[in-house]
Amino acid sequence: MKVLEFERIKEKVYIYEHSSGLKAFVIPKKGYNKIFSTFATNYGSINNTFIAPDENNETRVPDGIAHFLEHKLFEQEDGSIMDKFSMLGADSNAYTSFTQTVYLFSCTDRFEDNFRLLLDFVQNPYLTDENVEKEKGIISQEIKMYNDNADWRVFFNLLNALYVNHPVKIDIAGTEESIMEITKETLYKCYNTFYHPSNMIIVTVGDVEPPLVFDMVERGIKAKNNPGRIEKIFPEEPRHHNMKLIEKSLAVAMPQFNMGIKDNSGVTGYDLLKRKVALEIILSMLMGRSSELYNQLYNDGLINQGFGCDVSLEGSFGYTVWGGQSKDPKKTAEKIITALEKVRKNGLDKKSFERIKKAHEGRFIGNLNSPEDISHEFIPLYFNGANFFEHTRVYEELTLDEAEEIFKDHFSAEPSLSIIWPVNM
Repeated sequence: MKVLEFERIKEKVYIYEHSSGLKAFVIPKKGYNKIFSTFATNYGSINNTFIAPDENNETRVPDGIAHFLEHKLFEQEDGSIMDKFSMLGADSNAYTSFTQTVYLFSCTDRFEDNFRLLLDFVQNPYLTDENVEKEKGIISQEIKMYNDNADWRVFFNLLNALYVNHPVKIDIAGTEESIMEITKETLYKCYNTFYHPSNMIIVTVGDVEPPLVFDMVERGIKAKNNPGRIEKIFPEEPRHHNMKLIEKSLAVAMPQFNMGIKDNSGVTGYDLLKRKVALEIILSMLMGRSSELYNQLYNDGLINQGFGCDVSLEGSFGYTVWGGQSKDPKKTAEKIITALEKVRKNGLDKKSFERIKKAHEGRFIGNLNSPEDISHEFIPLYFNGANFFEHTRVYEELTLDEAEEIFKDHFSAEPSLSIIWPVNM
């Protein structure tokens, strides 16, 4: 067992490595009522082409299979896993992102029973030809629902505008056509490749003793030899955007828009964390609630309080995105592009940079009170070689000059624009 201490924020991370290669992390929170535990695999919707360990040939699987597998793991021969967690007094869930699949529970009592259940069901998939066919109908309905969801559609349309080839542009659940190609055999292929313990981590946050958790991990994880590296294959992606504008219509009351820029840096580790924090600060400076641009757009009635920004950085892709509802998305986009040009010409304001950086650090420290927030941010950063708790180091080290360089590099491209219009416009 190793211990990492972060004295400035008074946090400790206990780390244990199982003989299989799995790493378990415990972040103690004394006095907290709720314990939050996650079991995550470094496998998401973009991993549809790969070479498995000890194989030479490339495997291509249907889009949406990672999400499909997440659904199936919650179904066991003797009933629903969610029902079992409920009987133990816990809330449970799971989610598939572009790069991870995460299974989780939170509880205030019977932690050991719930933790054993988490370890057990994730390691024991129950797949039959019959239950796979049944799931196709369920997920098909889910896909239809998301296709009619304006927030979801405007975002994925933007990704299609940004990306030419990268699978991040494909819906996480796949398409109605792609999921029909999924079989029990392809599901087991993906499970056996990506759900090996060496490709997974366990993160537990709450008032729990690390030795207790690690002892259950030692006993509960099936001993397996590390098979070696999984080669994840991605198509070559050009630096330029796929298209500048994409427009669709849905049954919405007001037009919705997303704008965004593709990030081509390909950074990992601490550099990824630093770039992500810098871009978050820059977006807040440019378009946050206290910015001149936000208030101008809001006072002109071009945006409402639903307007927001986000940054996503991973090893093989990245982007900034901002948007919301607008009565005139194209006019709003023009004003935002003009504001970006102004910053390119004049640079970032030093006082605003220091103020926003301090505010972001304060928000980070506040989020340390949430076991859920810690887990959800810890996992993707870990799989990208970064440490969640080094946020404080970034806030201490990041300078205006570095932020200027990151701004010039990332915002050198003109943003792409995705619009969902009401069907009657």
